[in-house]
Amino acid sequence: MITLFTNRIQAFQPPQGVPVRITLGGVRFKLPYSLTHSVRELAPRRDYLSAPEPEFTAAYRADLDQLGPERIAARLQQIADAERDHRLVLLCFEDLTKPNLWCHRTAFASWWKDRTGDEVRELSPGEGDHFQQGTLI
Repeated sequence: MITLFTNRIQAFQPPQGVPVRITLGGVRFKLPYSLTHSVRELAPRRDYLSAPEPEFTAAYRADLDQLGPERIAARLQQIADAERDHRLVLLCFEDLTKPNLWCHRTAFASWWKDRTGDEVRELSPGEGDHFQQGTLI
């Protein structure tokens, strides 16, 4: 079994779980943690990357539907098994504390909930939130 979360690469903290990059490009700056896992299948494709949110989301969800939740879960389970930790944190670069910002990690979380019924919680603070990391186990 896996438990999924999302976060910004720059906001991730190792106690949150296993970091998993879901971006097209790699990280070009030094991180205070090791980011060894990447699932490129969960990154949006370049051909709709700059599209307005409704078009982007429709195209991204179509890509996820083509992969299917079983295949995605199997890929993520491989990482969880290798790390011996069921908590995977799917990471991208977007700072969702900025007003009106959205990204594919929130689109993925919504899609995953729709397809599996499992919640994917964002771990970075929202605008105006008084964020306090709780226990994830």
